[in-house]
Amino acid sequence: MKAKVIAFDADDTLWHNEHYFQEAENKFKELLEDYLPQHTVARELLSTEITNLPWYGYGIKAFILSMIETAIRVTDGNLNAADINKIIGFGRELLDKPVVKFEGVEQVLESLKDRYRLVLATKGDLLDQERKLRKSGLAAYFHHIEIMSEKQESDFEKLISHLDIVPEDFVMVGNSLKSDVLPVLELGGFAFHIPYHVTWEHERITHTIENQRFHQIERIERLLEYL
Repeated sequence: MKAKVIAFDADDTLWHNEHYFQEAENKFKELLEDYLPQHTVARELLSTEITNLPWYGYGIKAFILSMIETAIRVTDGNLNAADINKIIGFGRELLDKPVVKFEGVEQVLESLKDRYRLVLATKGDLLDQERKLRKSGLAAYFHHIEIMSEKQESDFEKLISHLDIVPEDFVMVGNSLKSDVLPVLELGGFAFHIPYHVTWEHERITHTIENQRFHQIERIERLLEYL
């Protein structure tokens, strides 16, 4: 591994995020349980979110819009304004959540920053990701910050080109096999997967990854054993 650049995902890699969304979704399911069982509401919401990805992308605002759309659909348009306001409130609560960093994150970044170019490579809503990065106090560690609308092979290809390196010089660290690992491996880069205890259904894959440039580690401090 002749790494020059190490890129880190943000949500659920550097700080907690997905479990906040699950808390909001649970409130949403409870709000609609007079209309449908909670597991059915969850399935309908996921379907709406995936359908809306090309239009709204990722993040809290997209989540709010998908909740409202789902609620209107499953209630046959009978949802009242007060309940719509509650759904908007679920989103506002998400925007006000604290940024809780994982143990060891700052120590790892401090250890690596003088030996590699560090990059933040995340996807989601621009304003929300900037807010979380600002709250985290980690921005100064990064040579470059890339907030993507999507994490596909072509998106990483553009990032690697912008950094003026070849894929073999690039290491990606993240919690999503689908978004952080597979596209980078396809390009010829290296990838470290740090599983998070909660994974959005859309980010899950079912097959096993067998690649010499892939490593799975249980916590971010283990990264230092490889670099």
